[in-house]
Amino acid sequence: MRKLLLPLLFVVVAVISLQSAAAHDSHVLAADSESSGLVADRPVLVELFTSESCASCPPAEQNLAYLQTEQPYAGADIITLAFHVDYRDVPGWKDPFASPLFTQRQQVYDRKFRTGNIYTPQMVVDGETEFIGSKLEKAESAINKSLKNDKGRVALNVAGDKLEIRISALPEIEFATVYLAYAEDGLTSSVRGGENAGKTLSHVSVVRSLNGIGMIEPGQRAFELDTVLNIGAEWDREKLKAVVFVQENHTRKIFAVGSEPLSVPQ
Repeated sequence: MRKLLLPLLFVVVAVISLQSAAAHDSHVLAADSESSGLVADRPVLVELFTSESCASCPPAEQNLAYLQTEQPYAGADIITLAFHVDYRDVPGWKDPFASPLFTQRQQVYDRKFRTGNIYTPQMVVDGETEFIGSKLEKAESAINKSLKNDKGRVALNVAGDKLEIRISALPEIEFATVYLAYAEDGLTSSVRGGENAGKTLSHVSVVRSLNGIGMIEPGQRAFELDTVLNIGAEWDREKLKAVVFVQENHTRKIFAVGSEPLSVPQ
């Protein structure tokens, strides 16, 4: 009997050792996957309402550039948009990137946030939190808060002169709008009037156009669209990106966002 038990004991020990090794290997693989970036960061939309005639806006735009280029917060894929508003224009200077449409967008936000008056520079994170755009610590707090929200997935692909849009896995939402924005980096202005007269200002993620391209109804989990790229003649495609996001109409909350550079592969 003792001769039979001894080999059996070796078998049991061997099986346990193999299981332990397999478990160790699986933990190592999981850790390697996380460290190699296979666990995707969650996209967060950061909007800045700004103006070239606003003296306090350049520091906020520097913060926006920092968020875009440095991606400083773990787990967040920060997607930025800078909306230049027209109500800050003065007789001596008209912001060349400003649009009344962007002013209107900020006014819609004000009905939610009830700040009492629209202002620049105002930063808005995922349609949920607003604050003065020069306060980077506020941005960090709002972005980390947004990481807890469920979001759908946005996949964008440029095929020739078309943009293929695939949105999936949307959480439960009410009526929402799908937006497409074109934004351009590397823009500068030599300002000749207003509070920044005499300065040369640099900009990132300047929204060139914003359009609603579809609707999401309650219970809808996906959206697909192929659309022709609509790039203005004066825009530099090498510095452009397309940003697609889903925004609930009533709450203004962002439920999905993604971006894709439009530069032509060399």
